[in-house]
Amino acid sequence: MHVAIAGNIGSGKTTLTRLLSKHYKWKAHYEDVEDNPYLDDFYNSMARWSFNLQIYFLNSRFRQILDIRESGKKVIQDRTIYEDAYIFAPNLHAMGLMTNRDFENYKSLFDLMESVTKGPDLLIYLRSTIPNLVNQIHKRGRDYENSISIDYLSRLNERYEAWVHEYDKGNLLIIDVDNLNFVDNPEDLGAVINKIDAELHGLF
Repeated sequence: MHVAIAGNIGSGKTTLTRLLSKHYKWKAHYEDVEDNPYLDDFYNSMARWSFNLQIYFLNSRFRQILDIRESGKKVIQDRTIYEDAYIFAPNLHAMGLMTNRDFENYKSLFDLMESVTKGPDLLIYLRSTIPNLVNQIHKRGRDYENSISIDYLSRLNERYEAWVHEYDKGNLLIIDVDNLNFVDNPEDLGAVINKIDAELHGLF
């Protein structure tokens, strides 16, 4: 079984992935941010490094999908391959930060990968307002994220909402996270787990 968590930067994906992995004893696949060789460069010069970064994430996420399929285990994944292709890359292209040539190349590669993969059994989308995202990003204090603009986050949020509205790869659970604190409030985590349990019972 493959469960994935989607959401904008700072929405709490990694934290919830860790907590759910522990609760359900699922194997966690995290987004590769610590060892990513392009992130620092990208946030300093988006136009120069956008294609490199997106190809790195695409490669990393595709490998995760193959690992998940081959392992046969119950897995929870922090961010999906679809978010790169339907949200981040098109947003960079629309902002003039990725050339037409690079975007077409990227899309062609994604389409090939998508043709041999299938969506997660359950997608959990963490919906958040911009003020909450900004607060969470500042709280975790990653240096390279200091340059993220509110305009950039807003554009991503709009694309997330449009993507989720059209999502048809499998079961979808939307959780509004603005007033939730998974880490410090067990009741909040319990409420999320109850919603997930209800979805999972429908899968078996």
